[in-house]
Amino acid sequence: MSIKKISAMAIAGLLAISAVAAMAQDAFVAPATPEEAVAMRKALMREDGGLMRSAGNLTGAQAVAAMQTLLNNYSHIPALFPENSIVGDSEALPGIWQNWDTFTAIVETGKTAAAAGLAAAEAGDATAYAAALKTLGGTCGQCHQQFRS
Repeated sequence: MSIKKISAMAIAGLLAISAVAAMAQDAFVAPATPEEAVAMRKALMREDGGLMRSAGNLTGAQAVAAMQTLLNNYSHIPALFPENSIVGDSEALPGIWQNWDTFTAIVETGKTAAAAGLAAAEAGDATAYAAALKTLGGTCGQCHQQFRS
């Protein structure tokens, strides 16, 4: 099997998972323990990273699904960072809680960009979609630079 086919299958799998996650948005349950918070946020960040790596190559329904998942995920980020959740293999820095307003402002910028990307994907506006991806990538970098070890 060629690398191109394997890549296409991997992207299709990610999008299928993303579509299920988007439909299950109302099913989000905040973590009950610090350990669960760490596990949930690591999974969310891995999913977002995968989507961000492939999103620039997506169009149509695939781009819509990716942006919907990113929007859902950004909406859940604050709930995944309860106080005292630097446990286990967490890479979160205490600065998150010391600068909560800055942290949540970055998340809100990401949410706004994801919503703009979703609207652009639905409208087929490649220029606005690319701009939203650029902003989203910036928020990821900004947050990781300030708040991740």
